[in-house]
Amino acid sequence: MTATEKISGSVGQALRKGIAALPAELRWRRGEVPLAFRNILIDKRRFIRSSIGIGFAVLLMLLQLGFHGAFIDSALAVIRSIDGDIILTSATKFRFGQKDPFSRRVLYAARAIEGVESARPIYAEWSASSWKNPENRKTYIVQVLAFDPDQPVFSFPEVTNHLDELRQPDTALYDNRARRLLGKAVAGTVTELGLRNIRVIGTFALGPDFTTDGTVLMSDRNFLKFFSRRPLNDNELANIELGVIKVRPSYTIGEVQRALKKALPAGVAVLSKDELIAVEVAFQNSVSPVGPIFMLGTAIGFIVGMMISYQILYTDLSDQLPQYATLKAMGYENAYLMRVVLQQACFCGIIGFLPAWGIGVLLYNLIGEIALLPLRMTPGIVITALTLTVGMCVLSGALAMRRVLAADPAEVF
Repeated sequence: MTATEKISGSVGQALRKGIAALPAELRWRRGEVPLAFRNILIDKRRFIRSSIGIGFAVLLMLLQLGFHGAFIDSALAVIRSIDGDIILTSATKFRFGQKDPFSRRVLYAARAIEGVESARPIYAEWSASSWKNPENRKTYIVQVLAFDPDQPVFSFPEVTNHLDELRQPDTALYDNRARRLLGKAVAGTVTELGLRNIRVIGTFALGPDFTTDGTVLMSDRNFLKFFSRRPLNDNELANIELGVIKVRPSYTIGEVQRALKKALPAGVAVLSKDELIAVEVAFQNSVSPVGPIFMLGTAIGFIVGMMISYQILYTDLSDQLPQYATLKAMGYENAYLMRVVLQQACFCGIIGFLPAWGIGVLLYNLIGEIALLPLRMTPGIVITALTLTVGMCVLSGALAMRRVLAADPAEVF
C-alpha cells in the first residue's frame, strides 16, 4: 500500500468518524436523500463556486498545519536520532540549538549511579562552525555535532559504518540532505570547516530545519581541535553540550532518573528523552516566533473560510427563502429548518474539503522536495483540518440560519 493510499484511507476514516460524531438530528437515515443535499446541487455553477471558495480556505489551513508540523519535526530530528534513555543538559538550556555547555565531569558522577549502563558526551557548535561550499567557495554556518567514536550516540546507520574513519584526523560526515547552498560533498571531498581543512569521509541523511541549513558529524578529538577556545591542560576536561545515559535492562528509566537528580549538581537537568522532546516542542510552540505564526495562519484560514461559507450559505438561503417559507406554512417547526441548514453547512464543508485535500497532498510533496522539509499529510493533520472545516461551516450556518428563522410566509408570498 502506497503512502497516498494510506492517507486516502485515513481521510475516509476521518470522514466516517466526523459524520458519526454529529448529533443524531444532523444525520440521516439510510436510503433518505436529505433536503440539504438537494439544496446544494440545485445550482451547479454555484455549487462549483462554493466548493472552490471553501476549498481555498481549507487548503490554507492544511498548508499552515503542514508547515507547523514540519517545523516541529525538523527541530526534533536530531533529538530523536540520539540513542539514549536519559539526556543530561544544562539547567538553563531552553532549546537544543542553544550553546550552553556543562562540565564533562558530571558524566563520571553519572556512571557511578546504580542502573546506569553508559554515560556518553555530545559536543556541539552553532556559531563558529563556518562551512565553505566546496563548489563555489562561499562560506555558511552549519550545525556541528561531535561524539567519541568509541562511544557512538546517534542511531544513523551511516555513522556506524564510518566509525573507524571518523577516528582519523580532520575527517567528518556530511549531511547529504543539507540545503543546496552548502554545496555537494561526497566521500573524498576536501573543504574548510571552522577555517581548517576537513575531509569528508561519507554522508548521512538528516536534513535542515528552520534555523540550520545542514549538519556535520565528527569525532570529539577533531571537534576540540577545530573549535576549542584554548588548549586544554592535561587534567582538564572539555565542557559538553549533552550527556546521553543508557539505562541497564533490569532498571526502569524513572528510578534511574530520580537517582541521577539526587546525585548530580543542581545546574544539570536530568530529562528523559520524551521530556527533552516536550521541552523543545513547548519552546517552538510558545517562545519561538515561527510556531505561533503558523498557528495564527491556521486561525486566519479558519476565519476566512467562515466568512466565505457564511456568504455562500446566506446567499443560498436567501434564494431558497420561498421554499423554507412554504415549509413553515405547511407546519414544519424551526427545529427541522435548523437541522436542514446545519446539514447543508456540513455538506458544504466536506465537499469543499475533498479537492483541497487532494491538492494539499500534491503541494506537500512538491514543497517538501524543494524546501527539504518533512512535510507529511499525517492522519492528525487530516482530522484536525476536517474538524476545523466542518466547525467553520457549522458556525457560519448557525449565523446564516437567522434568515430562515425570521422568514414570515405571509410576507414572502
